[in-house]
Order: sequence, then C-alpha cells, then structure tokens
Amino acid sequence: MPFPRSYRGTVASRGYAEGALFSLAAEAVPYRSSNNPALESDRLRDAIAIAASELTSLVVSASGDAADILEFQLAMVEDDALSEPALALIAEGKDAVEAWRAALDAETETYLTSDSEYFRARAADLRDIAGRVLRILTGANDIEPPPGAILVGEDITPSVFLGRNWSKGGAIILRQGSAASHVAMLARSRGVPMLVGVAGFDGEGGEPALVDAEAGAILLSPDAETIGGFRAAAEKGRSVRAVAGAMANKPAVTADGTAIAIHINVASPDELAGIDAATCDGIGLMRTEFLYGQGDLPDEEAQYDAYSRVLDWAAGRPVVIRTVDAGGDKPVPGFTVDESNPFLGLRGIRLALAKPDIFRVQIRALLRAAPHGHLRVMFPMIATAAEFSTAKALFLEEAGALGAGLPQLGIMVEVPAVAVAPALLKDAAFFSIGSNDLTQYVMAAGRDNGAVAGLNDVTHPAVLELISRVVRYGADHGIPVSLCGDAGSDPAAIPALLAAGLRSLSVSPAQLPLAKLAISGVKLGG
Repeated sequence: MPFPRSYRGTVASRGYAEGALFSLAAEAVPYRSSNNPALESDRLRDAIAIAASELTSLVVSASGDAADILEFQLAMVEDDALSEPALALIAEGKDAVEAWRAALDAETETYLTSDSEYFRARAADLRDIAGRVLRILTGANDIEPPPGAILVGEDITPSVFLGRNWSKGGAIILRQGSAASHVAMLARSRGVPMLVGVAGFDGEGGEPALVDAEAGAILLSPDAETIGGFRAAAEKGRSVRAVAGAMANKPAVTADGTAIAIHINVASPDELAGIDAATCDGIGLMRTEFLYGQGDLPDEEAQYDAYSRVLDWAAGRPVVIRTVDAGGDKPVPGFTVDESNPFLGLRGIRLALAKPDIFRVQIRALLRAAPHGHLRVMFPMIATAAEFSTAKALFLEEAGALGAGLPQLGIMVEVPAVAVAPALLKDAAFFSIGSNDLTQYVMAAGRDNGAVAGLNDVTHPAVLELISRVVRYGADHGIPVSLCGDAGSDPAAIPALLAAGLRSLSVSPAQLPLAKLAISGVKLGG
C-alpha cells in the first residue's frame, strides 16, 4: 500500500487541487498489423486525417497564444513532408505504427540537434503530433483522465492541455518542464494549478494526492489529519480569491494610499468577451502575433478590424498595441527567417524593419484604427535609437499619405542595453518593461528551458536594479514607465516591483483581482 510522501517543485501556476494521480505516459497498446502495405498506408492516412480534424476542433475554440500553437501544429500535420517518409517505410514492409514512430523520431532528432533554436523549440510540437497520431492508430487515446485528475508526466504538450476540460478541477505535476513554457502560460490563464521540476516523483496512477501550488508542495497518500489541514488552507485560498474578486471593480491602491495603474494584457480581441473595461485602466499590451499565425499574412482590413474592436472596447481608455513581435519562439511562414539563434536574431522590430512592405500594412491599419480610441503603439525588441527613429519615420510617411495623426510611439524595454542606458531611447513617448525577455537576457537563461528555470527570477537584484534604473530615468525625464511581462501578474513579485518604483502594471485578465489584492497589502513607506 502506498505510504505518505511529500515532494517539492517550482510553481508554474498557483492554486490548490485534490484528486487522484493520472499518468500522462502512454501505456503500450498492442497494435495488430494487417501485414498489407496498402492497408497500413490507409490506416496511417486515416489517423493523420483524424488528428488534423481534432486539431481543427481545438483551434475553433481557442484564441490568442493557444490558437497560434494549435494552428502551427495543424499546418505541420497536414504537410505531406511529414507523412511521406513514414509511407515510404510502410512500402518497405513496416506497419503503420513502426513507420510513423521511426519517421517522427528521426525528424524530431533532426530538430533537436539543429543549430537553429527555432527548430529545437519546434521539436515539442513534433512530439505532440507524433503522440496524437500514435494514440489514434493504437486506440490508446480512448483512455481519458477522470474529471479532477492530477496529471503527472515528464512534460505535457499544449494540445493535450487544451483538449482537457478543466472546469471539474485537477492539476499538473511535471518532473521536468518550465514555468515559462507555453503550457505554463496557458495554465495560468485558466487557473490550473501546475508544478514543474518535481525531481524524483514516484507517484502511482490512482494514488490520492494533494497539490499546494501556492507553496510548491505535493503530498501523496496523505492521512486524514493532513487532508483536513490542506482543505482548510485551500478554503482560505478560495476566500482570498473571493476577497480579490470583490476588489476587481475598485482602483488599485497600496496600503499607504499610493495609486497604482492596472492595465491588462490581451492576445486577441476575443479575449475581451465578458471582461468589463471598468475593471482596469486600459490595455497595457495587445499582442498582434495572432493575426500572423492564421495562414497567409494578414491584410490591412483584417488588422484594422481587430485593432478597432479593441479600441472600441476600451471606451477611451489607453490601448497599447505592440507591433508584430515575430521571430524567436514565434515563427511566421513567409515572414520570419531561419536562424541559428533566433532569440538573438532578426525578431521584433528588427524583422519588421527588414521587411518594410509587410510592416507598412500593419502601420496603415493602426493609423486607420486610431480614431476609434486612445491608441499607443509600442515597438518590441528595440535596442538602438536608430531602430526607433526608422520605425517612427515609416509611421510618419504612412500618416502623411493617409492624412492621419500620429499616435504616441513607445518601446518595450526588454533588451538589457536599453535598460542599462535608457537615455539612448529618450525620444520614445513611453517605456513598457517586458519582464520575460529582460529577465532571460540578463540571467542568460532561456525562459523555456526547465534546466535553468530557477534563474528566471524577476526579483533577482540585477533585474530589479535595471527596472529601477528605467523607472528613475522615466521619472526624471517625463517618460511614463509600465511593466507588461508575466511578473506583473505574480502576486509574490508585485511588492518587489513596486519597491523598484513601478506605479503601472499590465497583467493577465485572470490575475487582475489578485494583483489588486497584492497591491493593497504593500506599504511603500512614502
């Protein structure tokens, strides 16, 4: 009989969960080969078609980052280049499962050993696709976790997460993984408790577990007294959320009366459904990459429609729309380029300026949408004054052609060079600190790499010193400074961010009440 055990991990998404463990590791399911190459080929094609249909269904109900991930996988699974090697192996005598596994293993290995960080990052998508098709071929995908199950594995793929109904509770425990991964961001946006980097975890399927993703603790096979204490803590946590919920419509103010501006981050207009604009001070970051992940590059009308919808929703409150931040871990067919190290390559404003014809389409859409509200435009990955002035010149040219006014033009502060010497960008109308990238560049630790997840800490003194430096420069020179990275949504990080001088944060909509609650407990001492 299992005995009580405890483990610790890194918190990727906060909350409490109680339930039975369910292993994400696919159990070996016998596959009965037909020994007929033609039939095996048909089976594989049918499985791929079903996988594409499943992904299409998930895409329809997804938005923002989730839709981007799924659309990329759908494009891959529909690409003949992925199936042709497997079909060739079937022609040589292998069955559908052997052929698909061998072909995808070889392709994944090619991605993993590539000099290109972009291809190495896409290996996770290949594993996701490979597993989906194999489950269809063998019938293993018929085994569904029960409602409220606590999923356990080495890692979890985005499509598995998105295909799960989390309304009945549950949690995620990963032996590896990263708190900065796509799945972790999805978990935070949906309020799913998640712990990563849980070394030595040996829980068995069906074993009862308690997950405290506030303290980073897991208890297996707990006794009655432990369960009672956990439930009391979980109830207290729910009470805190209830208190936070009651603050959603109130201004954000510290315990000693300092007003803090709270904006929200959105990835697409669809995310605003059901959100009352009165709960926030505006939108501190609207990502525009979702428009570029839907097949062809977006035309001017599609972009104008999306931007104007968001500005209309804000009802006069400021809306910061970031120009396309493609590149790095956000590839866009027909736009981004293959590089050995895309995180340090042609991404963000660098890519936009390298392909001005594409950039001008977005500029015109933004200028046309501006009369719908209070638009501010932000350039990502700015490192030099020349980049800013060149981008501004393009806006001036298009504004002149349209007879339009020029919105405020600001920058993301995510490149350490700008944080060290903010005077380089003194002509920017505003600064918005991108804590995710700034932290990973300062700490030289990839935010999607679980092996160095502990280094991705925005409260590290070096990161906080750079944030404070930017805030001081902004205050001295009349340049507004905000923060729009994930750190602003983390109640545990908020006191340090405010102590560094920040008085404006942009957070994920789901975290807005908790952010306001965290702010209300901070004393700045004058």
